[in-house]
Formats: sequence, C-alpha cells, structure tokens
Amino acid sequence: MNDTELMVLPLVVRIERTAPPERTDALEAAAMAVLGLLDDPGEWADQVRAWESTGKIRKVVRRARGAEWRRAVALPGRTLLHRTAEVRVHPPVPLDDWPRDLARLQVSGTELTDSADPGPVEAGPPVLWENPGLAMSAGKAMAQAGHAAQLAWWAGGPAERDAWRAAGLTVRVRTAGSGDFAAKVAAGLPVVRDAGFTEIEPGSCTFVAEAPWLYGRLARS
Repeated sequence: MNDTELMVLPLVVRIERTAPPERTDALEAAAMAVLGLLDDPGEWADQVRAWESTGKIRKVVRRARGAEWRRAVALPGRTLLHRTAEVRVHPPVPLDDWPRDLARLQVSGTELTDSADPGPVEAGPPVLWENPGLAMSAGKAMAQAGHAAQLAWWAGGPAERDAWRAAGLTVRVRTAGSGDFAAKVAAGLPVVRDAGFTEIEPGSCTFVAEAPWLYGRLARS
C-alpha cells in the first residue's frame, strides 16, 4: 500500500466550554472549509492532489479549546469563521503521522446541538442533507458534510464551480425527512456512503448533496 492511500484531511473545530458553536453552523463551516481548500490549495497543492487521487477523501475532525486551539492555529492551515463556528482545515497528512499538536487533540466530545431550528433553506446555495435515520456525533457529521461538499465539487464543471465561487462557496446543511432522503439517494444525487471506521455501519448513506446544477448533470448523463 502506498503512502497516498493512507492520507487524511485534519479538521479542528473550536469548542469552548462557555461558548460552543451551534451544530448546524459547525457542519456548514466544515464543508465550506473543505471547499476552500479544494478551490485554492495554494502551497499544499501536492498534498491535496495526492489525497484526492486515492478517491477515499478521508477526513477526521478533532476538537480544541483555549491553548489547544491556539496551538492548532499556529500550525499550517486555514481558519473559517461561520456564524458561531470556527473550524480550521489543515493540509492532508499521512494517517499515522499527524503533527503532534493535532494528534493530541480529542476526537470524542463533539456533541453539539442547535439552540433553535435552523429554518428553511433559501434558494441558491447547495444543500447538504443529513440522513435522519443515523445517530452521528457533530464531529462525525462534520466530516460527512465535508465529504458531501467534495462530491458536489467534483461533480461540477467550470461554469458551476465559477458560480459557486462567486457565491462564496456557501452551503446549507439540514436534516432531511426520511422519505425525502431516500428519494434524493434514488435520484442519483451525490451521496456519501461511509466506510464504517467509526460510529456507524459500513456502507451507510450519511449525506446527499443537492443543487439545481446537480440535477442538470443527471439529465445529461
């Protein structure tokens, strides 16, 4: 097995004891942080290319607060602020060779909630629909939302990506109705099927990405 097959994209969410982010904000921030890196990898282009080339696009979300967060911010990466959420995306690393200050962060403890219903989605941004039949921690769901955004990015052509970029690479994350989620999967929209490393069974459909241009892609296929 070569090194590219063992790469992972680290994401760190800031969760302070007194001011944790809203769950939906954290999921949207993770997806948008991934999109920003895909759109403009900059000096990490080689790492991103090697990671994407495997097709596995594995992501791991860890939490930090206080000094832990400050150490994470000092490492190479980019921080995305989205409403109540702060998420930092770092360049892909070998699965077994994380930077020490990231490796010491906890994966567990990312249980977040929304203080109010996030409401209906407005027309425009792609929507990442969460499967209502699965119980996932916020950290797990953040990684899955990032996967869904990446699948939608891959499915877009130059015109769709240009329009998405002009709109700030925004997304909306919502939990689908059970029947709606199944219908979107059946329609052939980009769907995330989990590898089953943590929390849920292998092959579980976790998220579906929906946007008008994705339906157009289906019509042309």
